[in-house]
Amino acid sequence: MAVTNAFIGKTEQPSPEELTAALGPSEKLWQELVQWMATKLGATTQEWKGVVPKKYGWSLRLKIKARNIVYLGPSTGCFSVGFVLGDRALKAAKETHLPAGVMQAIASAPRYPEGTGLRLVVKTARDLPAIHKLAEIKVAH
Repeated sequence: MAVTNAFIGKTEQPSPEELTAALGPSEKLWQELVQWMATKLGATTQEWKGVVPKKYGWSLRLKIKARNIVYLGPSTGCFSVGFVLGDRALKAAKETHLPAGVMQAIASAPRYPEGTGLRLVVKTARDLPAIHKLAEIKVAH
């Protein structure tokens, strides 16, 4: 399911207040994921990027040192979580018991030279366990 970035056309990175307003009820899940990534995986570096923000908007990269682990894209009432999985991480993800929708997203994810691009949408707390597992796989591989 594709969602539209809430900050398309914005020339500067969103303020915390703008982020909260855009995410609505999912803001709590966003903060929970960011905190979990920092405490459990050590992804403490946060970097906002607006790659052609007039067309694509803004995303928050969570990193361990210089390595991108996950990309968070704010939308209205929800957010997208993006991973670029290398071959070993992709193989591990396919061998892990994940919800059927996530497995389908993995199977249909586009392949790029740097890895397989997986994008999932977070709307409820039930979406987070699969995200946690994929983040653990990404860090381990």
